[in-house]
Amino acid sequence: MGAKSQMMRFLFVLGIRGGLRSLSDETYIKLMYFCRFGKKIDLKDPVTFNEKLQWLKIHDRAPIYTTLVDKYAVKKYVSDVIGEKYIIPGYGVWDTFDEIDLERLPDRFVLKCSHDSGGLYICRDKKQMDVKAVRKKINRSLKRNYYWAGREWPYKNVPPRILAEKYMEESVDEGLTDYKFYCFNGIPRFLYISKGLEDHKTAQISFLSMDWKMERFRRDDFRPFERVPERPSGFEEMEKIARRLSKGIPFVRVDLYFINGHIYFSELTFSPCSGFMRFIPEEADREIGGYIQL
Repeated sequence: MGAKSQMMRFLFVLGIRGGLRSLSDETYIKLMYFCRFGKKIDLKDPVTFNEKLQWLKIHDRAPIYTTLVDKYAVKKYVSDVIGEKYIIPGYGVWDTFDEIDLERLPDRFVLKCSHDSGGLYICRDKKQMDVKAVRKKINRSLKRNYYWAGREWPYKNVPPRILAEKYMEESVDEGLTDYKFYCFNGIPRFLYISKGLEDHKTAQISFLSMDWKMERFRRDDFRPFERVPERPSGFEEMEKIARRLSKGIPFVRVDLYFINGHIYFSELTFSPCSGFMRFIPEEADREIGGYIQL
């Protein structure tokens, strides 16, 4: 890890702990951007995808965005827009870990926090669950405000809660595949698919065009798929869902699952990698940025 990457990680950790709250959003973003890309950000005339995401962080703050990133509240919103059948079944929502009656949960389930990224526990066998360790992890997530890490405004006022969901799996358990549609004012331009994200060493991510061909660009922090995965039979319906959920928003990533022939909603993301994603080749950042109309 280079010096700039180490500095960015340090700032990220310091930021999420609230140590840099005296810095304005713009100053913090400029500092983080320089550490990530080794150059100054142009917020007056942004051109690249990452620059425009940073501009949107500061200037596009529609109140509905708070609901859309709230992993609990967004379920009703999405259900109202596309239908309840696309929502992963839930078992409950709580303000504190100790309110959860674990005995009433099934042997397999997922716990996640409503307000952040990373406050997650996947239980595949309740008998093997280290309750003390899970409590510690969840409580740590409940105490932090994810907004301070990357100054992603939508997260600032999301109430911290814990929700339990059904454990989802493919008929052949190889781990779930994510389908993440990059949508610009209601138009999905491309997507990326990912698999095995629980383990960074074995995880795979590749960008695909909407006609299901491998894009020429990729992320610098994950290995791509060696070949184009099979196109899901529900892809056309998934595209329609992505269009409906992203309508009227300059940019949002619509994340979906296709599990055993059924589409499920995952989440909405306004700033992938908080707007600090490095592309290979580098010029792809500028090309993708052209889709965002500010």
